[in-house]
Amino acid sequence: MSTASFENFAGTIADIGPLYPFVGSEMILVIVAVIFWLWWHVQQLRAEQREYDEEMDGGDGQQQSAQSVHRDPSSK
Repeated sequence: MSTASFENFAGTIADIGPLYPFVGSEMILVIVAVIFWLWWHVQQLRAEQREYDEEMDGGDGQQQSAQSVHRDPSSK
């Protein structure tokens, strides 16, 4: 079964042609991947900071109600 217009791999690569799609776009793809990676880390840090700030400010009420349930009744 042939995947291109040649029958064997004997010869030079220049005669065979590209062996995979998008030849020459590797640097662009690496730059896009690094930009996405950095963007994801920034978004993750912002989300974690927002969650941390909410927990430090008392959260959405779940943390406060949990504390009131576990409060010692003799320490009023």
